[in-house]
Amino acid sequence: MKELLDTLIQDARVWQAKEHVQIAQAAEPTGFEALDQQLKGTGWPRGALTECLLETPGIGELQLLLPLMRRQIAAGKTLFWINPPHTPYAPALQREGLDLSRVVVIQTEDQTDALWSLENCLRSSVTGLVLAWPGTLKQRQIRRLQLAAETGGSLCVLFRPVRAATESSPAALRLQLTPQSHGTLQVEVLKRRGGWAADTCTLALPERNTPVASKNVPRVVHGPWSEAGGS
Repeated sequence: MKELLDTLIQDARVWQAKEHVQIAQAAEPTGFEALDQQLKGTGWPRGALTECLLETPGIGELQLLLPLMRRQIAAGKTLFWINPPHTPYAPALQREGLDLSRVVVIQTEDQTDALWSLENCLRSSVTGLVLAWPGTLKQRQIRRLQLAAETGGSLCVLFRPVRAATESSPAALRLQLTPQSHGTLQVEVLKRRGGWAADTCTLALPERNTPVASKNVPRVVHGPWSEAGGS
């Protein structure tokens, strides 16, 4: 029994309050020094879910992820956007240095279709990063997505409403995002692997002259698919 308990204690996925465990699992730096310091080297977790909680889209959440998007594309991986509130604006993404041939947008008509798409993207070997706006999620659905991310070793960011902060979640990292004045974004770490939540930090986002999303661009991929209830 003691050996089993010791093994569990050394597992970074086990929450240990103030006894923070240095994470050995793969992670990607955020590209923002202040946030990396708050995350104690855990960064964007690979093979796990990250949740970004916000009141409304368009507050700078995509700029927060631009360094990660650039690195994944540079590594030859594909970015999947699932049900974004607005279709990504191609010229703005190009100006940010993103190769559009590696950006795939998927729009679905119902929750079942969206979860099927998300799960299969997470399991795919071509995936570098999945950005998803899944709407309301049940815990069992989040757990299934977590298993898919572990299987594919994928990076995944779920954009969820702030009210989800009161719900428990198996996501490895949970951030609450609040816009500030003069192009800054307040990031509160609600949960991270291996220890207590960290303090709040304020990030200066890169300036941009055009939106990264627009309602006026045609969708790239549109569901539903006939086997949405499949594996």
